[in-house]
Amino acid sequence: MNKTGVQRLGISGQYPLVQNVTVTEGGTANLTCRVEYNDNTSLQWSNPAQQTLFFGDKKALRDNRIELVRASWSELTISISDVTLSDEGMYTCSLFTMPVRTAKAYLTVLGVPEKPEIDGLTKPAMEGDHITLTCITQGSKPAADLRWFRNEKEVKGAKEVNASGKTFTVRSSLQLHVDRNDDGVAYTCRVDHVALTQTPQQATEVLEVHYAPRVEIIHSLAVPQEGQYLKLECVSKGNPSPDPVMWTKDGGELPDLDRMIVEGRELTFTSLNKTDNGTYRCEASNHLGTSSAEYVLYVYDAPTTLPPSTTPPLHPIPPDPTALLGTHASDRRVTGNRDPNALGQHGTDHALIGGVVAVVVFVTLCLIIVLGRYLARHKGTYLTNEAKGADDAPDADTAIINAEGNHAHAEEKKEYFI
Repeated sequence: MNKTGVQRLGISGQYPLVQNVTVTEGGTANLTCRVEYNDNTSLQWSNPAQQTLFFGDKKALRDNRIELVRASWSELTISISDVTLSDEGMYTCSLFTMPVRTAKAYLTVLGVPEKPEIDGLTKPAMEGDHITLTCITQGSKPAADLRWFRNEKEVKGAKEVNASGKTFTVRSSLQLHVDRNDDGVAYTCRVDHVALTQTPQQATEVLEVHYAPRVEIIHSLAVPQEGQYLKLECVSKGNPSPDPVMWTKDGGELPDLDRMIVEGRELTFTSLNKTDNGTYRCEASNHLGTSSAEYVLYVYDAPTTLPPSTTPPLHPIPPDPTALLGTHASDRRVTGNRDPNALGQHGTDHALIGGVVAVVVFVTLCLIIVLGRYLARHKGTYLTNEAKGADDAPDADTAIINAEGNHAHAEEKKEYFI
């Protein structure tokens, strides 16, 4: 290679090469400047204020955060530790040739957002309240993103961004119409930002909602019968918890506390009998209101078992009303104000009596119709033997004689046949 070629190579290779750097606030930034060819010319790094940091391997600026990493004829690398937002800017690497050649690298410093805070939550909240939850985070650069979650399911909030110097303050609001389903729900505000490479910053608040109780009664038997064990459970939901609950029968106190045992929310009948029939009411209350539920109890007769018969019955056996009732009542669990035992034995007796009356009326009508047709068919004038010949007699005496004559002839005929 001739001398001219060497000079051109030297000229083309004597250009400093740098790269832009991004670092999180508080981290360490490494600035590197390289050349492909250097004829023992010095390299220099200077800051955005054009202050020399290092000239070759010699430190020029008294800043303990700035240190030399590597210095050679082809490279000058320095480090800046504990970087702040004020360190951000354009840094210059200079190669002192004739003329001086330079390259510029931009140092970007990311502002780490602070842990968010949730405001606007009142404890406890009341059912029906309208509240606004506000999440705020400061110090982010660029502006952070805020996201809301309701028990890990994302919900939409209203975002607002304000600049504060080189950083940003981000605020997000969430409107809530509180009901009992919000009681115990966790609302989380999460910060997403490029500087948060590991775990996002977040804050969580658990909502406590006070609401009036709601009551229902659950019973253990579908068709209660005499002698059986029955348990009624009063299920009440409210906040604060409506303990204890109150049981009454037909608007008054429970009459037989030996067989009717109240334990917490449960009312237990050890052995049912007919005197237990009535309406049982469970009532629960807290400072927000009162709720109640009713159960109408009808105790059926205990089923009787007859010994098996070897001869067929003369009359068909009517169906068991208890079995018919079970098909209607077995599906009922929670009772309201209706009688759960509406299809009882009395209803079956009435139906049987009505059927008998209908059969008697039908048979009577049939007899009347048959008798009327018979009388209509045999209606007319009937003459006796004594009246034969009387129609042709000129007077009453002759008619009598003719009648007697006929009678005599009739007697003669009888004697003749005999």
